[in-house]
Amino acid sequence: MKDESTLSAEGDASAYVSAVEERAPANVAPAGSGVGHPGTRRTALAEAVSDVLVSKWLGPALAVAALLLPLVDSGTYVIRIAVDALIFVMLAVGLNIVVGYCGLLDLGYAAFFAIGAYTSGLLSTKWGWPLVATLPVVVAAAIVGGLVIGGPTLRLRSDYLAIVTLGFGEIIRITANNLDFTGGPNGLYGIPGFGDFGLRSDIALYWITAAVVSTAVLFSSRLGRGRLGRAWRFVREDEDAAEAMGIHTYRVKFAAYIAGAVFGGIAGVLFAAHQTAISPPSFNFLWSALILMAVVLGGMGSTPGVVAGALAISLLPELLRGAENWRYLVFGLLLIAVMVFRPQGLLPARTGEPGRRGRRTQGGAS
Repeated sequence: MKDESTLSAEGDASAYVSAVEERAPANVAPAGSGVGHPGTRRTALAEAVSDVLVSKWLGPALAVAALLLPLVDSGTYVIRIAVDALIFVMLAVGLNIVVGYCGLLDLGYAAFFAIGAYTSGLLSTKWGWPLVATLPVVVAAAIVGGLVIGGPTLRLRSDYLAIVTLGFGEIIRITANNLDFTGGPNGLYGIPGFGDFGLRSDIALYWITAAVVSTAVLFSSRLGRGRLGRAWRFVREDEDAAEAMGIHTYRVKFAAYIAGAVFGGIAGVLFAAHQTAISPPSFNFLWSALILMAVVLGGMGSTPGVVAGALAISLLPELLRGAENWRYLVFGLLLIAVMVFRPQGLLPARTGEPGRRGRRTQGGAS
């Protein structure tokens, strides 16, 4: 016969088995269904968003949407703010090549912006060149500027490189402020546009700017995915290891710096045509800081993220005009909140090669 302790143990065991059997349908499911994993649905949504961001159709879709904006709202204020935002996107994408792709901390990027604006402004106002004809000279001037500053300094790293580039940006601004043929403190005025082509002048400039910026964004994205882009990422992660693997790190960094300089110079041409007047205060250190902020806020090395960061930095102050004197305080608090809760950026760069994860998943399933 069984004593009382044995009967009690058997009763407890049967009660436990009954409880498990009652809960089993809620916990047991076919493999791969995701039941019992609360984060599965969230992970699937994140992967879907990531797939959209790396889609080859995202860039053309956004470019078409930008080109169609005047057909939706052609107000003067909207078009002017949109042109400012597009120019800022161009600058952020150019700096992303230097900082995001290659990991070179550049605090004087506004220097190339100034070189492009002053070169096109001088040629168009002093010698009467059409603004389109100044583009090859602007590109050449930006390359020369990149050679002058990049040649002796790109062997430096981190903080030392940042200090040198900061000094270069200030040298360009102060030089433009003290030379007579650049207009001195008064700058240049009466800079012509690209032409109206039978349209309203600001809408024609918007469409030209949207086309140029869309092409630059797509080119930057393709450049980052190519062989040179992979070399930039290797240098960014570990320069010594990249050099040990046979990458000529100096040339790779030099290529990134020159590419960023060209982007900044072309943005300067668009800025000069948009403002019709430029002066040295237009290219102070605040520009470099805001452009770097857009790259970090959006996600270093991520083209969609940098575009999103640039749009946020350029448009949020305008959207917050209703807050009047408090708008920059609210703007700063929003930036702090993003950096606290999203330190990797709004749309961070994906790790790994595109399509590698899908092939790995299929291989694991087979």
